[in-house]
Amino acid sequence: MKKKYAALFAAVFALSMITGCGGSDKAETGATASAQPAAETQGRGLSGETAPKFTLKNLAGEDVAVEAKGKPYVINFWATWCPPCQAEIPDLAAFYAANGNKADFYAVNLQEEAQPVQKFMTERKADLPVVLDTNGDAANLYGVRAIPTTVVVNAEGKVVYRKTGGVTKEELEDVINHL
Repeated sequence: MKKKYAALFAAVFALSMITGCGGSDKAETGATASAQPAAETQGRGLSGETAPKFTLKNLAGEDVAVEAKGKPYVINFWATWCPPCQAEIPDLAAFYAANGNKADFYAVNLQEEAQPVQKFMTERKADLPVVLDTNGDAANLYGVRAIPTTVVVNAEGKVVYRKTGGVTKEELEDVINHL
């Protein structure tokens, strides 16, 4: 009986690592992300579409505009409680350390407060620029339904890559190097 539960747990854990952590289709109401009004030139963060712009607070409480600033950028939607998100943090930090001069990076934490997020990052010695999407508004702009979800946007503001589930340093470098 014990072996059956262990096998079941292993299967569920493996599946969550592959598919990511599910999200709710509804976010709480509120507006921590200030988003541009829906326009014909903005999509839902799908490949080929213009990336929606938004502004969130970083861990220091400063506003950070997430938009094209003359170079490509990576947006990674994640949470501290999500096992696949936890697993990809070392790769994301390694990518940012090696490629910060080629691409901007935004680790968009979903619906958590600054203090536990800062503690999580410090414990893992992960040096990433984190912004807080406390109400899920930015995630809704991008149609994020499971985490982690990673989006790469080119210097012109068009989405060129999107993946739900864990991503590696090598995958991100491949995308950035082909822009």
